[in-house]
Order: sequence, then structure tokens, then C-alpha cells
Amino acid sequence: MLFGVTMVFALIVILNHYMGKIERTPPQEVTEIAMTREIKQEPKQEIKKVEPKKQVSRPQAPTPFKGLDTALSGIDLGSLRLDGGSRDIDDSLLGKTGNAVMTADLVDVPPKPIARGSFKYPPAAKKNGINGYVLLSVLVEADGSVNQVQVLESSPSGIFDAAALQGIRTWHFEPAKYKGDNVRVWAKQRIRFDLS
Repeated sequence: MLFGVTMVFALIVILNHYMGKIERTPPQEVTEIAMTREIKQEPKQEIKKVEPKKQVSRPQAPTPFKGLDTALSGIDLGSLRLDGGSRDIDDSLLGKTGNAVMTADLVDVPPKPIARGSFKYPPAAKKNGINGYVLLSVLVEADGSVNQVQVLESSPSGIFDAAALQGIRTWHFEPAKYKGDNVRVWAKQRIRFDLS
């Protein structure tokens, strides 16, 4: 061990002796180089506007406002003429209701489901034990059939919407009545999906 320590010190002394004799190179001048990035502007491309195709479809009833319980949603009050007279307006407040779409709170007798179809429980929700509901706005025609359906609210969102929309379309209602006549009406229907 003493031999190893002696060898290390001897080696250090020899290296220091020869280091002094090696020519040292003089320090070089430091040159600064600044690099900048040049940003090239790309030539402007003309953006072509694509007009959507016009779809021809049958006129649909106006949908009720979401979150607002409006009493005049979709009611046709007729049109006024410039000469001060009126067209298609009778003495009642609502005018002729033959073509009007009413809301369930305005009619004398709201629509009632008389033939209910079944709802297919989504397999993923069934597998994971998920329960929920969908609140629908349903346009019930004067003959009791379902014309349009719109999702107003759902929980959990998006899980049961498709199943509820598909199932409610097979329902048939006893039509809503206003002043003894069958009328078209937007009605709300809550569908619960529960595994218990």
C-alpha cells in the first residue's frame, strides 16, 4: 500500500514538471456571432367561399324556446294590412288556430299518450349500470302523431338521447284540444332510464 501511494505522488511530480515545459498557446480572440432568423411571409392564398347546398324540405313548425315558458310560441296572429284592416283575424284573442302550433300550457286539454313504444336501453349504459333521464319537446299533430322531437335536457348528457328520440317517435297521443278542436301542440315529455 505504501508502494501505491508513493507511485501516485511520483506521477504527480513528473506530470507537473512536464506541464511547465509544454508550450502554451496564446488565448485566441473571441468573435461574437449574432444569428437572426428571417421570417419569410408566405404569399396570400385566395380563400374560396363554399356556399352550402340548399335543401328543399317541408316547412316545419317553429320550435319552442328552450328555458323560456313563452305563451305565444308559434302562434299565428294573422297579418295586418296597411289600410288599417286585418286579414285572417277573428274576434278571439288567438285568431284562427287551425294551422297554429300551441304550447301545452295554452290548450284546454293537453295531449296524453295512448300508445307508448318501448325504449332500447343503450348497451354501454346497461353494462356500466348508468341511470338517467331525457326531457323531450314533442310536436304532437292534430291527429295525435309525433311530428318533431327535440332534446331539451338530458342527464348524463348524450348517453340516452338517441334511444329516447327513437322510442318517442313510435308513440301516439290523444290530441290536444283548444275550444273543442284538435290542435297541434309542443308538449314536454320526460323519459327515465332506470335499471332498478
